[in-house]
This record gives sequence, structure tokens and C-alpha cells, in this order.
Amino acid sequence: MINEPKIVEITDIITETPTIKTFKFDWDFKTLGMPNPGEFLMVWNFNNEKPMSISQINDNELAITVKNIGEFTSQLHNLEAGDQIGVRGSYGNGFNTDFENKRIIAIGGGVGMAPINAIATYLAENNEVEAISAAQTENELLFVDSLEEMGVAVHPCTDDGSFGFEGFATDCLSGLLEDRTYDYAFVCGPEIMMKGIFNILEASNIPGQYSLERYMKCALGVCGQCCVDSEGWRICVEGPVFEENKIKQITEFGKYRRDASGVKY
Repeated sequence: MINEPKIVEITDIITETPTIKTFKFDWDFKTLGMPNPGEFLMVWNFNNEKPMSISQINDNELAITVKNIGEFTSQLHNLEAGDQIGVRGSYGNGFNTDFENKRIIAIGGGVGMAPINAIATYLAENNEVEAISAAQTENELLFVDSLEEMGVAVHPCTDDGSFGFEGFATDCLSGLLEDRTYDYAFVCGPEIMMKGIFNILEASNIPGQYSLERYMKCALGVCGQCCVDSEGWRICVEGPVFEENKIKQITEFGKYRRDASGVKY
């Protein structure tokens, strides 16, 4: 882990959807550390810094997958291969990867598929992995083809029914559970979606891990900006990944979060 930005060159940029791009860059695992799926990086555009989930972990290469939703991400989307960014990390409590010969369901909504892609790819070699990739419409679906190439059985899911299952990720999961079950689940996406998934998995006695997002500044657990009610856990240190027993203790889960000034919304 590095606590000051390392300048890296973007080696490749993949346009995943009209609003989402994947940025690849070299990463020396021996000197900079080997990230785990579910951990995140602080990305610096030489003006501002934001947390980004790691979406791919390859041989001496990492990738982040970024949705264009504001000034910072728009600036990233304007970069080209050969341009540079600053990166520090990796940070956080990632997914538990100690699984073998298990039946896994990995569920991602929107750009929440970024860490789901990393864990599903990692586990596919020694487990039977299925994934739900959910989006509002077909051209916003992420990693369907690439995960299938890795041996993951993907269930695409769109709100408008333009591709795959018509409906929400919760509906798709409920349908799958009518004739099968899973040993474990991994979940990331909009929190209202994760809350619904959590309720379904709990009712089916399927344990899981959930990757949460909160406003972060330092990523070191110092500023307290990303603490959650009522335990005070820091998403950047104790999270972003929590097992279901800890999710039950986060009273704000699926209900609200706080902005930069601490106001609930």
C-alpha cells in the first residue's frame, strides 16, 4: 500500500457504455502491493482526488471502471491512453476470497459491477460462479461478455427489458432462487438495490458480503467523513466490504447517507 500518489500512465481505455469507461495501468505488485478484490484506490487527476473501486486485477496491471457523473469523472473520461493519473492505495477491507468448490452468486447494479467483476473473475477458477449484471437499459450493462469468457454464467437484467431479464436485480434473484440456491453472495450497487437483495438473501439463509459507498476524503480512517450510523465504522477502513452480520448493525443501510457536511439525505 502506498500513501502518496504514484504517477502511472494509462495503457488502455475501454469504452464500456455511453457513460462508463475502464482505465488500465501498470502496477508492480512486488513493490506496490497486491490488491484484493473489493479494495479501492484513491485516484488523483492533479487537481482533485476520488475513491475508485478496482475492477480488474491482472498480471502487473490494474483497472478502474468509472461512470461519468460529475466534474472529476468527466475530466477522467477526457483522458487518452498515454496520459497520466496519480494513484494511491490500495485501501479498505476487501472481499473474502477464501472459497473453493462453492456455488457463488455475484450481483452488481450499474457501475457497482466494477468490484463484482474483480471478485467474480477471481473466484471463477475454483468455484461455480453466476452473476447478475443489472442496469437500466441494454447499453449500460457491464462485463456481460468478458465474464462469460471467464466461465461465469451471467444473468443480464435491465429495468426496461431491452436485454435479458426484464425487471430489477431483486426480481431476477428471486426468480433464480425458485429452483436453485447458493453457498455465498457478493453484492455491490445502489444501496436501495442492495437492501432489497439483502432481505432476499437473508430470507433464503444465504450469507454474503456487501460493498458500500460513502463520501471519502482521506482513505486512511483519519477524517471520519465516511463513518456510518450507528457503529461509527469507517467505510475506508472497516469497509467498504461488510459481511451480513455487520450490515444488520448499520442503521442507515438502505435508508440514508450523509453529504460532505454530514447532512442526511
